[in-house]
Amino acid sequence: MPDTFTTHEVRNQARPATGFNAFTGDTVLREAIAREAPWAADKCAALGAMAGDEHVQELAHLANRHSPELKTHDRFGNRIDWVEFHQSWHDLMSLAWKHEVPNLTWRTNQKNGHYARAVLSYVWNQVEQGTGCPTGMAYASYAGFEAEPALGIWAEKVKGTEYEFSRREVADKPSVVIGYGMTEKQGGSDLRETQTTARFLHTEDYHGKPAHWYELTGHKWFCSVPQSDGFFTLAKVDGGVTCFFLPRTLPDGSYNRFNIQRLKDKAGNRSNASSEVEYNGTLAIRVGEEGKGIREILSHSHLTRLDFAIGSAGLMRQMLTLAMTHTSTRTAFGTSIADRPMMTSVLADMAVETEACTLMALRVAKATDRLAEDEHDRLLARVATPAAKYFNCSRVPAIANEALQCHGGNGFIEENPMARLYREAPLNSIWEGTANMMCMDVRRAMLKDPATIDALHDEVSPLKGDDDRFDAMIRHTDALIGAAMEEEFYARPMTEAVARLLQGAELLRASTPEVAETFLATRTPGMPGAWGSHFGTLAQPVTQATAKTIMDRAMISA
Repeated sequence: MPDTFTTHEVRNQARPATGFNAFTGDTVLREAIAREAPWAADKCAALGAMAGDEHVQELAHLANRHSPELKTHDRFGNRIDWVEFHQSWHDLMSLAWKHEVPNLTWRTNQKNGHYARAVLSYVWNQVEQGTGCPTGMAYASYAGFEAEPALGIWAEKVKGTEYEFSRREVADKPSVVIGYGMTEKQGGSDLRETQTTARFLHTEDYHGKPAHWYELTGHKWFCSVPQSDGFFTLAKVDGGVTCFFLPRTLPDGSYNRFNIQRLKDKAGNRSNASSEVEYNGTLAIRVGEEGKGIREILSHSHLTRLDFAIGSAGLMRQMLTLAMTHTSTRTAFGTSIADRPMMTSVLADMAVETEACTLMALRVAKATDRLAEDEHDRLLARVATPAAKYFNCSRVPAIANEALQCHGGNGFIEENPMARLYREAPLNSIWEGTANMMCMDVRRAMLKDPATIDALHDEVSPLKGDDDRFDAMIRHTDALIGAAMEEEFYARPMTEAVARLLQGAELLRASTPEVAETFLATRTPGMPGAWGSHFGTLAQPVTQATAKTIMDRAMISA
């Protein structure tokens, strides 16, 4: 009898996007490190091999398939407030810490440590995005630890490279994981509406340094990574919002009062635990002055916003890699899908956008390395950081939608990583400040210190006169800055124009003529070839041959 299950031959299926190096195979990234931090190339290559490894990608799948579980009590009835994870999460966290994703900046004495660490974060965001939350928070937390002498032991431990999932006291651990708990129900992004209160207890040595201990009472609506070893948080002291650091385990080995009420059931970022927590007589160390908590926490936010901008660009890169791999290894109507003229336009357009977003975020990283020594970069970073965070994070969903269409129905199936990435796409735009918050911040910086506008002009003026379209971008941006200074209503188009201007400048400086020309021809307002509303609407003077050259540059090599 014939085998009733042999009904057809399985063929013309795209190969999986594995077996490549996400750093050495990425021309844009490889060139960037060669320019700014060649000493980090081997570190980036080692992590890049992980990103393209089939086993590591399966860990990412499993970590999102098996969500974290809240354990409020142990089997004897003791309150423990802990979170359990699938082993895949711990394996991924171990890899991230081993490869210095959270802390290369603070571990190296080489030049451009922020830049090199940004490339690591870019690559890691092509591995698994849920673990990108704790790596980014650990990175930003160092600024707070360094500013508070009592937390010196945490500054050292946050530089550790051996991940440990336990509740041991900080002195006993090789490294630490750090969380943040700011948002409350009534306030959202408006941290002035904090209702949690703090009461001073005493000043007492903490690991050899005097620490100001307070008792916190209140609720946090979003607390990321609640299994962390410690948290930065906000509470009011006599009405003034103040910054605190809350260790989960106290020096005597007892557990701090930190009640996890529930884990959030999120649309995406399923591998990572986000929670609601209660402080009820919770002990915390004051960081900075009383009443200056928002200013203190904003000193960390530059780093978290940079990380979101670079991480979003990395997420776009992963989607582009998946789309290009699928379309180039599957045929339709007699050719590979990637070689169909309209698909070539789509892929090239996505590649231009991804490279533009990547180079802009890396420019912010470069400015961050120079904050203390270069006034131009300090001023530029003040507006470029929120502009890059706004633009890149808001742009990911558009790339996700197009990359999904490149896969067709195959991309909408949970076995395919595109489904997970599609759900992940909107998150970064609301984390660490929504799009409107970022645009308000750009406008506020310009109003407070007009020298930031001068810094933006100084950044792009050396390129003036090289291309009429870029000059038109400058004029367009200047007009919108003027309008936005008068009315907040125009802050959003102004911030987008700032981001596009920075992208254009970086492409002219660091990319190929084909990429820069296509960007200027299609992204400059009012130009004859300016594009439509969607990717793949490249118009003349961009040709199919130019688009193919751009695709070749963007293709990840084995």
